Amino acid sequence: MVDELGVAVIGFGWMGRVHTQAYARLPHHYPQLPLRPRLVTVAEEVPGRAEEAAERFGFATATRDWRDVAADPRVRAVSITAPNFLHREIGVAMAEAGKHIWIEKPVGLTAEDARAVADAVAKAGVQGAVGFNYRNAPAVEAARDLIASGGIGTVTHVRIRLFSDYAAHPDGALTWRYERARGGSGVLGDLASHGADLARFLLGDITSLAADTAVFVPERARPAGATAGHALASGGEPGPVENEDYVNCLLRFASGARGVLEACRVSVGEQNNYGFEVHGTKGAVFWDFRRMNELAVSRGSTYQDQPVSTVYVGPGAGEFAAFQPGAGNAMGYDDLKVIEAYRFVRSVAEGVPYGATPADAVRSAAVLEAMLRSAQEGAWVSVGAG
Repeated sequence: MVDELGVAVIGFGWMGRVHTQAYARLPHHYPQLPLRPRLVTVAEEVPGRAEEAAERFGFATATRDWRDVAADPRVRAVSITAPNFLHREIGVAMAEAGKHIWIEKPVGLTAEDARAVADAVAKAGVQGAVGFNYRNAPAVEAARDLIASGGIGTVTHVRIRLFSDYAAHPDGALTWRYERARGGSGVLGDLASHGADLARFLLGDITSLAADTAVFVPERARPAGATAGHALASGGEPGPVENEDYVNCLLRFASGARGVLEACRVSVGEQNNYGFEVHGTKGAVFWDFRRMNELAVSRGSTYQDQPVSTVYVGPGAGEFAAFQPGAGNAMGYDDLKVIEAYRFVRSVAEGVPYGATPADAVRSAAVLEAMLRSAQEGAWVSVGAG
């Protein structure tokens, strides 16, 4: 017997669409789920956008006010894909209304915001999931298993990179993303938050760090109207970019390993160049998001001149079997969000958290705040527990 789970999506930009499509695909990839999402309502303040989403994707109703979702008894679970500055208010309100929440990172502008959402989820006894999607890649989970099993020996150091060109164009519109009050910490919250989560997911807690940040495009044009994605706005009134385009960070882990985390949103020539290289005393493992289903692995006992092999992950890795029958068949970005949706809905069905949770968002936010503090002070700083 399959029960229905009434869901709502708040904020319908690109990520709202991705969440909606992930819900729709769940019965195809995970027919065993005892809950089947039903699209109840979509909330978006931009005029006409919610109605368009309802017509296109099959939501029963549409609204411009997200508060209507909290009061809707049909809704049991909510995707929160609104801008960062709304995450805390919406997340807390939905949890207090008894709704399970799937919220995009960085879960607010600060560690305090993330903690408020995590506390509200815990107090209400609802389930919470967070959009750290890169940890869901089957190859990343396979790398984690390899590291944990000692397959590359004791980890010595890691490099994590997140380079993108989405903000490289000088005519990129001055949207909320570039404002401290509404966007928070720039590339730190947008990309480095994923890096902090991957670092913890693979290697455990970060204890201290030293960071440097920079703004490389100091002014942008204000858009004339509502924007979606990373729109251009040439000729508009110029305004200052208030948060970071770039961060470079040295890491120390509780295990004794060292690391480097680097992220940039204005890297010309880089399109979603995300990945990591983890080195150990007996080998190494490498992952590149653009070749998402592959790992480069070096292991053995020769040490010097030890070869590196390409491994195509298959049905034994993570959730790969829910999408493809054998190694070498590609998965893509949207599949990672389907995995995320599956783990969220499974959490709701079983009352046990699966995947990234608001507690993980708190720990990631603590790393980001330590980065900001280090960059301001020009010194190594300790990372709090969040």
